[in-house]
Amino acid sequence: MPTTVMTGGSSGFGAIAAARLARSDGARLVVGARRTAAVGESIPLDLTELDSVRAFAAAVRERLGNTPVDALVLNAGVVRPDAAGRTADGFETTFAVNHLAQYLVLRLLLHDLADGATVVLTTSGTHDPATKASLQPPRHADAELLAHPDRDPGLDPRPRKAGQHAYTASKLCVVLTARALSGRPDARARRLTALAYDPGQVFGTGLAQDLSLPLRAAWSLCGTPVLGWPLRRLNRTLNSRADAGNTLADLALGSVVPPSGRTHAALRGGRLTWTDPSELARRDDVAQALWRDSARLVGLPG
Repeated sequence: MPTTVMTGGSSGFGAIAAARLARSDGARLVVGARRTAAVGESIPLDLTELDSVRAFAAAVRERLGNTPVDALVLNAGVVRPDAAGRTADGFETTFAVNHLAQYLVLRLLLHDLADGATVVLTTSGTHDPATKASLQPPRHADAELLAHPDRDPGLDPRPRKAGQHAYTASKLCVVLTARALSGRPDARARRLTALAYDPGQVFGTGLAQDLSLPLRAAWSLCGTPVLGWPLRRLNRTLNSRADAGNTLADLALGSVVPPSGRTHAALRGGRLTWTDPSELARRDDVAQALWRDSARLVGLPG
């Protein structure tokens, strides 16, 4: 009976993935979210509070007992209009939610993963400057500076640009986390599969809920069938919620097997491709430094 633990499964394409995972034969799905998910077993989780993450991991272990986790899906994410938000722990909100809190989920449940388990972390193509996305590309993956951007000498004084950088850099961290995990000797010994999944741009999800009203309205309208279908015909980086969610479920279920050595998958035109991430995301030294520095920020050994 496959057992999946998931964040970001209560709305958007994550809810579609969760429904697929819950329907699998004999499957058990545990969803961490602030509100009750429509499927599976819900456990409260607030990614803006590391104590909530710790309580969630403890509740998962208590709920599952000796049952190992076959798939860990870390899909939750936010984007903000600036980099001024701070969590209860004092960290910049976008970085904390998109990377740091989910890194802690991973670390706390790492020993509960079954041999041969799959870890899927949702990233974004905006982490790579080569995609020429409209957002400010990441300058670095320095966990200390991303957690405390006021200490970053390169911080853009324009709030909107600083917010964009917080988002794209957090998604770079996601790719690096998958790379770091896949390279760890214990993960190799246990045959764990670590994947960073880029669903492309998926309109109509809750990702834009913290942005301005005009941007939220545009995001919602572009996710409707009337506008969504023609937009996707013109731009292969745009994908429907159904395609993004079902592909996420396929990765978690192991229905799609990654080519040897590949940890980065991108959905383009509804089709999964195995592409190289950004140049910075391919650096092992950067991945290892992020793993170590993130551990220090959440109070764990590297």
